[in-house]
Amino acid sequence: KLSGAMATINNGFNGITNDRRIQAIIIGFMFGAFIEGAAGFGTPAALAGPLMVGLGFPPLAAAMVALIYNSVPVPYGAVGTPISGGAMKTLGDSLAHANIDPEMFKMALTQWVAIPNAIVGIFVPLLGIAIMCRFFGKERSFKPALAVAPFAIFAGLVFVIPYVLIASYLGPDLPSLLGAFIGLGIIIFAAKNGFLMPKDNWDFPAKEEWEANWKSAEDTGDVGEAKMGLIRAWMPYVLIALILVVTRIPSLGLKGVLASQSLNLNGVLGIEGLDYALKWAYLPGTIPFILVAVITNFIHGMSPAKVVESWKITFKQITGAAIALFAGVAMVQLMLKSGTNPAGLDSMLTTMAKSVANLSGQAYPVIATLVGVLGSFMSGSATVSNLLFASLQFQTANILQMPEVIIVAIQTTGAALGNMICVNNVVAVCATVGCIGAEGLIIRRNAIPAFIYYLAITAVALVFMYVLGIDPIPLDTISW
Repeated sequence: KLSGAMATINNGFNGITNDRRIQAIIIGFMFGAFIEGAAGFGTPAALAGPLMVGLGFPPLAAAMVALIYNSVPVPYGAVGTPISGGAMKTLGDSLAHANIDPEMFKMALTQWVAIPNAIVGIFVPLLGIAIMCRFFGKERSFKPALAVAPFAIFAGLVFVIPYVLIASYLGPDLPSLLGAFIGLGIIIFAAKNGFLMPKDNWDFPAKEEWEANWKSAEDTGDVGEAKMGLIRAWMPYVLIALILVVTRIPSLGLKGVLASQSLNLNGVLGIEGLDYALKWAYLPGTIPFILVAVITNFIHGMSPAKVVESWKITFKQITGAAIALFAGVAMVQLMLKSGTNPAGLDSMLTTMAKSVANLSGQAYPVIATLVGVLGSFMSGSATVSNLLFASLQFQTANILQMPEVIIVAIQTTGAALGNMICVNNVVAVCATVGCIGAEGLIIRRNAIPAFIYYLAITAVALVFMYVLGIDPIPLDTISW
């Protein structure tokens, strides 16, 4: 933003179409999914919101739409962090107890998070437009959304097809980032050439007709001044995508080299067997993000003062998520290790899993998704939700003899859709577009698409489990 790149990108989007419905799909859904795949942790809505405001969207509409669309890509946000850094970090002991190879479980989980999300995700672009037209259109009707349905469903398809394929064959790092990168190019080309476009442009009422709560309390929607060409502005994102692809595909050789670099801590706090290894070179934060951030300073010709300011803003932005992550990891480790005690009692997670299994019975899949939603709603992060509840979900599923992979997958999906209404994200996007005080209204309204998404995902999971009998990694009941 400080270099002027976001303003250039914004101008590029503005030249594609004047139809607000198409703009919302391109920026809110597809560009937001790309940013989610790269950065996660509330960044997509906080970036896409101001871009839409800059195009003439009411700030409240921009905030709501950006949050609704920050759902399907979230399981693979921040280069797969909710799965690799969330679920898999807390499932280690459970998988070892069940004698399951962690890499095999991770690949199965990645695939079965993608498949139900893809089925529902085809219709999410249309769902976002329907909510936008209903609350912010002149007609206050869902009807204008029907006119854009062919393009919206097409946008959903060109995102979810590569999303599922990449998840199935490459793992959790790249489905959202590359799915959106591919989809963004396709739908921009389609929009420019009139493919499946609605006959008439649709716009919001004139600004003087906007309700008071639609507007920004202060001028925070400005994305800056355009100072460079589109290729130069997009170069950091292109570099991130290229470096991630090169470093995540095993056959290219770099993945093994980077993953072998680690800092090891043995006997943490003097406890034998409590070890930790940090694969610092393979962390997305190191390569590509810090690397590309440094390179971008030179590509965009930023002054030293702007560089310092941008890093200050970045650290301020990540502070909230970092605190939640640190606290979440600490609490989960306590819960996991609580099974090691002189009395031989079950761990806290095992006790909770047995209680939930006894209470819910075969209706547990209906609850499992809500547990994920609750986790992200409270913590503001799908990663933290998975850290807190993935092991609980696994153990409960095993006790009830349900497919563990499917249950942990819908936990992850619930954590993702909770982003639509989680307090942290709502506050962040309201701050960036200036809708201070509208947080409660946004949560109430976005609860509608979140509930629809929940019902759809739960229905798909029930069909997989009880109609099709899918169990990716069958297990016998384990003695916990």
